[in-house]
Amino acid sequence: MMALAGLVVLAGCAMPPTNDPEALAAYREANDPLEPMNRYFFDLNNFADEILMKPLAGWYYIALPNFAQDGVRNAVNNVRTPVILANDLFQGEFERAGTTFGRFLVNSTLGLGGLFDIAEKMGLERHDEDFGQTMAVAGVDEGPYLVLPLIGPSNPRDAFGKVVDAFLDPMTYLTFFTNVGWINTTRNGLDIVDFRARNLQTLDQIKKGSLDYYATVRSLYRQRRADEISNGNPNLMEGPGSEPEETSEVRPIIMIDPNASLDFLHDSVVKQGSMN
Repeated sequence: MMALAGLVVLAGCAMPPTNDPEALAAYREANDPLEPMNRYFFDLNNFADEILMKPLAGWYYIALPNFAQDGVRNAVNNVRTPVILANDLFQGEFERAGTTFGRFLVNSTLGLGGLFDIAEKMGLERHDEDFGQTMAVAGVDEGPYLVLPLIGPSNPRDAFGKVVDAFLDPMTYLTFFTNVGWINTTRNGLDIVDFRARNLQTLDQIKKGSLDYYATVRSLYRQRRADEISNGNPNLMEGPGSEPEETSEVRPIIMIDPNASLDFLHDSVVKQGSMN
């Protein structure tokens, strides 16, 4: 079985070009040695999005008024706060940790369990952190680009980080020991559907304008992660993911990752579109 698994991985590997220095540089910049396999899973994810997630998001968008959708997003963000707080502390970002803790207190009380983002109106702006970012700050390399089935763009560091974040999340233990796992399932489902619903038209327009949707998603994922790791400071962005790949097409927003920084990705699209 191990030998068979090894053959599958090897079959999905893209061999680096040997006689073309420019092509070799582009290969290293993309950091995607498993590109054939990744493209296969990317197509599967895209198919699942078209037949399941997009219709669900459309019904959600029609059924719920805007204020209700905002309440869902606020509540989901509030429940995730302990994971963000833990990673703020791991990274030594004590001021940001204070902001995260303050937001949780205000929104959990005055915001009626997080349905309303009162803290933002008080100047406590939300930010996101995860253990993938924490490892990056500690100097752990991202590894090769990966597309995970039903999850989307990732890399070994971020994939491992998602596992750690699950253990940092109090909801993991609450739902396990009280035998109410459906709560976590519902939360994650609402998170993904809400994010998809907020980007129905934008994603369709960007997808239609892309020459290579896979390559541009890969580029934007790595740019977004570099931006998140550096907390928006371009001087601290890491590695090859901080530089956009040389492409001429409009760059699409990442489709599946529910924690994506939409404003950053939208800005990337606008800038790229103005250059064409």
